[in-house]
Amino acid sequence: MSTENKGVSIVSEETCQAVVGRPEAFTAVENVFAAMAKNSAYNFPVVREAIGHADALYGFKSGFDRDGMVLGVKAGGYWPGNAQQGITNHQSTVILFDPDTGKIKSLVGGNYLTAVRTAASSAVSIAHLARKDSKVLGMVGAGHQSTFQLRAAVEQRDFEKVVAWNFHPDMLPNLEKVCVELGLPFEAVSREELGAQADVIITITSAFESLMQKDWIKPGTHIACMGTDTKGKQEVDADLLAAATVFTDEVAQSISLGEAQHAVESGLIQICDITPIGEVINGTHRGRTSEDEITLFDGTGVGLQDLAVASAAADLAEAQGKANFIDL
Repeated sequence: MSTENKGVSIVSEETCQAVVGRPEAFTAVENVFAAMAKNSAYNFPVVREAIGHADALYGFKSGFDRDGMVLGVKAGGYWPGNAQQGITNHQSTVILFDPDTGKIKSLVGGNYLTAVRTAASSAVSIAHLARKDSKVLGMVGAGHQSTFQLRAAVEQRDFEKVVAWNFHPDMLPNLEKVCVELGLPFEAVSREELGAQADVIITITSAFESLMQKDWIKPGTHIACMGTDTKGKQEVDADLLAAATVFTDEVAQSISLGEAQHAVESGLIQICDITPIGEVINGTHRGRTSEDEITLFDGTGVGLQDLAVASAAADLAEAQGKANFIDL
């Protein structure tokens, strides 16, 4: 539906939550990963800087999806002190433009969408790479995004149990509450025990050190590393990437600011060892090749993900009469 005569659509955080659920986010992210692998969608260089105030990281992610005809930019970052103020650490807004004219189309709240698209990304990796008989889900991290990750992940396999570890154990009830709601047994465990039990592991932290070691991971595990999105960050042992078959959302980000940065820098893997997950979605890469293979998805978080879910939110909000419009 055209917004040409209505002005710029405004889609609030509340409206985003009302119109974009996990199915919509999954489809949007899966489609944009497929487009990226066909080179019909591409991300522009990321700008991400420490601003020297409030320990904040701030930047811009942008790109163009020719298949979906989506052009825009996500502006925002990470304010670590926000939790103490009762607001989300991640703060962002998405601006969408008309690819044909360059005119601004929509302003879309990005906080909820960031969490739901990140969860959709790991869910896509589980759908395409995890063993079909995966029974135990391991969660490393229990912050704001962890519950989104958990809810999206359990829809991809018939998990029978969730095990979890967090640097601050007092946050683990965030995950336990969701498990009670879903009727899944929950257990707080050590990192070593998590590796021993889990068939699928999601890491969703802001760590700058290895939290999971290669020797703790059993054969056949799928790991989705979702927290490393800045140079210096790290969630798993670099040796683990050398032992795994590595997939990512975008190779350029994976080696520069994603989980693979450390393994590449140390020579444990090469760029050619990393496969865009869009190739698996498109059927040009086999994905998992054996039950014992360890697969790892380096989810760096690309701008096209944000634009895809924001575009879906804008379209759905307008179609349902939930968008506001202004002249700019």
